[in-house]
Amino acid sequence: MTRGQKAVAAVDRTPFVPADIWVPTEETGWLVPLNRYREPDRWRRCVDADEPIVTAVEFDPRIPQHLRNPETGRGVVATSSSSKPGVMAAMLDALEPDEDMRALEIGTGTGYNAAVISHITGPGTVTSVEVAPGVADAARAALDATGFEVEVVTGDGNDGYPPGAPYDRVIVTAAVRHIPYAWVEQCSPGAVIVAPWAPVFHPDSPLAIVHVGEDGHAAGTFTGSAPFMPLDGEATTPAEADAVHAKWKEMGRPDPERFGITIAPQGQRVWLDTPDQPLTAGTAGIVTGPTLP
Repeated sequence: MTRGQKAVAAVDRTPFVPADIWVPTEETGWLVPLNRYREPDRWRRCVDADEPIVTAVEFDPRIPQHLRNPETGRGVVATSSSSKPGVMAAMLDALEPDEDMRALEIGTGTGYNAAVISHITGPGTVTSVEVAPGVADAARAALDATGFEVEVVTGDGNDGYPPGAPYDRVIVTAAVRHIPYAWVEQCSPGAVIVAPWAPVFHPDSPLAIVHVGEDGHAAGTFTGSAPFMPLDGEATTPAEADAVHAKWKEMGRPDPERFGITIAPQGQRVWLDTPDQPLTAGTAGIVTGPTLP
C-alpha cells in the first residue's frame, strides 16, 4: 500500500457520511435519496465502496420547474460529496504531506479528507475552507466528534485563508480552471499545491502538481485523471467540454503528463511540452483566469 492508501484506510469514513445520501438509479442515472436507517445495508455498501458519495443536492436551475421531480431524481444535481477514497489516496501521494506540516484544504465537504490529512500531519495543522455554511457546520461537527483538531473556515476558497499562512501543502477538492495567486502567496517556499483541473484543455480532468519557488512564482505539471465537481464559478458547460475534446483530438491526443503550468502574480500560463508553447482559447480548449502573455 502507498502512504496515501494507508492514511485513508486508517481513518473510518463512516462518521463523515450523513444519514441521507443520494445515489444514481440504474435506469436513468438520476440521483435519488438513500437513508441510512431505512436501508442500512445499502447505505453501508456505499460507505465501504471505493466510490464517491453524493451528500448534498439541488435542482439544476436550467431545468424547468415543471420537469423537476425529487422522487425520480429528474433535475437533481450534486453540490457536495465524499470523494472516492482511491482518488483521495492518489492525491495524498502527490501532495506528500508529512508530520507537523501546515496544510490548507480548499473544499471541506464532509471533513473526511481533512481528517485523513490531519492523521498524517498532526493536530492543529490543517485548515479547511468551505463555501457552504451548512456543509461547513456538518464537517466541524463530524471532525469534533471524531477528535480531529482541524480548523474549518466558512468562506470563499479562492481567497485561501491568510490567518493560517504560511502553508507547506495546499490540496483542492474541487475542479479548477486556474490557481488563484492567493494560494501561492500563502505558501512557504518549497510548498506543494495539488488541484484537480476542469476539462478545459484535456478531457480526462488531469491533476495539477505545482511547486512554489523562492521567488513567489510556481510551476508544475499534470498527471492522471481526477474528476471532481467544480469549485464555485469554475463549471464547464457541455458545449465547452465538447470543444475541448475536439481540439484535444486535433492536437494528437496528448497525454496529461505533456501539459504544464506556470503561475506568477500577473496570472498563469498553461503549456504543452515546454513553457514557450502556451495554450490559449484558440489553440486548446478554454484557459481562464488572468493569463500570462
